[in-house]
Amino acid sequence: MPITVLLVDDDALVRAGLRAILEAQPDIEVVGEAADGAAVIPLVRKVKPDVVAMDVRMPLMDGIEATRAVLRTVTDPPRILVITTFEEDEYVYGALRAGADGFLLKRARPTEIVHAVRIVAEGESLLFPPALRSLAAAHGNESARRALEMAALTEREGQVLRFVARGLTNAEIAAELHLGTETVKTHVSAVLAKLGARDRVQAVITAYESGFITAGADE
Repeated sequence: MPITVLLVDDDALVRAGLRAILEAQPDIEVVGEAADGAAVIPLVRKVKPDVVAMDVRMPLMDGIEATRAVLRTVTDPPRILVITTFEEDEYVYGALRAGADGFLLKRARPTEIVHAVRIVAEGESLLFPPALRSLAAAHGNESARRALEMAALTEREGQVLRFVARGLTNAEIAAELHLGTETVKTHVSAVLAKLGARDRVQAVITAYESGFITAGADE
């Protein structure tokens, strides 16, 4: 089955460019478009995409609020890939904190755009660049510190979280730790559950905001 994608951007040229790039791939299908975040929820319910490629800045409802709305109201929500012009952007970080699964620069090369969609769809890796890691570290807060403390991660789970923060897949983490892939998958699931994180992005945000990982340490 192909990866199905919904494109959400107020710039028709950006949507056309993304559609052309993605539909050139045999394993990706664009199933809809929207010009604003306000139109996302009914479209998601109608076309049931695997991935929503979501612009951050839109006139009626921005990507942050649209991400929150989708995750709050849609049963079995899609993965959300934030589209942005600038990676050092509080809006982008806000969207990731709201539950988005990764980010994509509008100036990215076609191969990078395709890779980003596949990575987010698979959910076993991470699109969290150094600029956003620094933002996360700068947003240190007591809530994240308490969440990390309450999680009481084992030494192994802490190791796994650090590798997740570096963007490694389960298979790559297994190779680093000389463990089976299923064992790593179990550890990752335990880390997410203990942190109360929806996915890897949310877990890594908590790791940086709590000070468990510092900016630059795991790049």
